[in-house]
Amino acid sequence: MSAIDDKYAELGGPGGFLGQPVDEGAGSEEMDTATGGGRVRDFQGGSIYWSEATGAHEVHGAIRVKWAQLGGERATGLPLTDELGTPDGVGRFNHFQHGWSIYWTPETGAHEVHGDIRNRWESMGWERSQLGYPTSDERQAPDGVTRFSDFQGGTILWTAAGGTEVRQRIDE
Repeated sequence: MSAIDDKYAELGGPGGFLGQPVDEGAGSEEMDTATGGGRVRDFQGGSIYWSEATGAHEVHGAIRVKWAQLGGERATGLPLTDELGTPDGVGRFNHFQHGWSIYWTPETGAHEVHGDIRNRWESMGWERSQLGYPTSDERQAPDGVTRFSDFQGGTILWTAAGGTEVRQRIDE
């Protein structure tokens, strides 16, 4: 038994939300991760990743799709958490190595937050802050210098020279 097998059993095994291993039999065993730093096994409803540094954690659903669109472990590193519910009961999230998080709600969809913008949002209280949940991925402003992420209640901007700045949305 491996750590991935143990996590799979903990999550309900074949009767759990992950379902059966993909291609039961040939190709269903654990594989090295793309970056070679751990192991992975794919299931009908998600994947379980393991490394000595992170332990075994699952990724599934819209967060898994967003993670793959971002480049998966090559961009964010391996998952540091299973997909968890947020304290307000509305959203879900996974945290990843290299300072990345992906948050999802039915209203906002799945969006990543990373680096200094993530750190600022964390210091404010995550989704429980006045900003709420992310509504965009981090992106480059037209000035070519500023990076920003939009949230339900405003925007966090970042520049190398000025650090982070929060601009709250003012409803009229």
